[in-house]
Amino acid sequence: MKFKADEIASVLQKEIEDFRGQIETSEVGRVLEVGDGIARVYGLSNAMAGEMVEFPGGVRGQVFNLEENSVGVIILGDYLKISEGDEVRSTGALLSVPVGDAVIGRVIDPLGNPLDGKGPIVATESRPVEHLAAGVAGRQPVKQPLQSGIKAIDAMTPIGRGQRQLIIGDRKTGKTAVALDTIINQKGGDVICVYVACGQRAASITGVVEALEAAGAMDYSIVISATASDPAPLQYIAPYAGAAIAEHFMMQGKHTLVVYDDLSKQAQAYRQLSLLMRRPPGREAYPGDVFYCHSRLLERAVKLSDELGGGSMTALPIIETLEGEVSAYIPTNVISITDGQIYLEPDLFFAGVRPAINVGISVSRVGGNAQTKAMKKVSGGLRLDLAAFRELEAFAQLGTELDKATQAQLDRGYRMVELLKQPQFRPLSVPDQVMSIYAGTKGYFDQVPVSDVLAAEVEMHQFMAEQKSEVRDKIAETGALDSETEEALKNALEEFKVQYAAGKSSAPEPVTA
Repeated sequence: MKFKADEIASVLQKEIEDFRGQIETSEVGRVLEVGDGIARVYGLSNAMAGEMVEFPGGVRGQVFNLEENSVGVIILGDYLKISEGDEVRSTGALLSVPVGDAVIGRVIDPLGNPLDGKGPIVATESRPVEHLAAGVAGRQPVKQPLQSGIKAIDAMTPIGRGQRQLIIGDRKTGKTAVALDTIINQKGGDVICVYVACGQRAASITGVVEALEAAGAMDYSIVISATASDPAPLQYIAPYAGAAIAEHFMMQGKHTLVVYDDLSKQAQAYRQLSLLMRRPPGREAYPGDVFYCHSRLLERAVKLSDELGGGSMTALPIIETLEGEVSAYIPTNVISITDGQIYLEPDLFFAGVRPAINVGISVSRVGGNAQTKAMKKVSGGLRLDLAAFRELEAFAQLGTELDKATQAQLDRGYRMVELLKQPQFRPLSVPDQVMSIYAGTKGYFDQVPVSDVLAAEVEMHQFMAEQKSEVRDKIAETGALDSETEEALKNALEEFKVQYAAGKSSAPEPVTA
């Protein structure tokens, strides 16, 4: 084998040119003990809280506890690969996640590693997972609506851009369905969505991704997956990683929506880590700072001031209750942080009222500020009407004789409850919602049998789109319902009423055996 002198010379010359006379230093410690996703390390006396450390084999960890003689580290990966006596290197950097357009449409873990088999994520930027929320001066009031496409929510508990609206209820009451419908409704809009699955079954997360892909929503969405089988540290940092990714787009002046599904599981992961680290337990064995754990996350949802670009980050945290216990520790904590809650009730869900929103307990603290003028006008008395209907319904169950007016109010109430039902993955546009609620509250469905109300609503939308598109377009264009548009809507609904009745009377009678 011959050596080529010129090749060796050029390589040496290149090495000398690229040489930087800098000495890299890093503090090295030793693992004292390891297990259950945490490690106690000796020798990292200059470690910072939240700093990244590196174990052999590329496994990373985050400094969690700073003690007198050792450092408590949570291991973000497979802790079974680490053993006592291993070297641990400090990195001097905080935990970061890749951000930017490269992550849109991807399924990733909380560290930014791809999970969808679509190849590596080539992101040019990263952002610290923990970041200070914008101050009071950097915010502006929530005034711009974020449409969920769900009639009951947009009419009675509206969500604004920059708001934090809690979705709370027992398991299997449709909490994730509400969040997914809201994401799907952003199709064709200007909102980037981040869905954080924290402590969910892997099969459920796969179902969510498939539903988003089927609806074409993955084009503007990012899914962060920390399954129930993942280590507690990954479940704990997942929501912060989601907030960091959304924050990046928000700082560019864009609008984002983040769903945390769910924060109960994140609190349990945090409790597990804290107890393993021997932090003193408080109520329900949660550590004393579990409130801060959620408040520093949810305070990052904000509508930025125009000086900072005017971007927004809307948060939809989900909390799972046990047996409807809204006054438990974590639910009350999160209720006190958020700007309202949508309470989903099992009794309504199993009675077929879906979404199963309890109108009495659900509230939006932003209210009419986050509604279009048209929606504000038609839904003004809806909540009170439904509350009065529930009282009348309870009274009617006693078997008392009802006068004509009360019976008519009761009948309309049944039709309104029916009208507010909505199938999953079928979000409605604002004009369609406005027309539905207007028709229901003004009595245009009073002659329709309760079981046929939803079918009549679909026909009404079809009629308005095909024959009265100018009315629909006017509502969509102006976002208001002025006297002229209202008059046109009334005439159109009267025409539909006649057409619907004629269609029903000419329909053949069902054959009975």
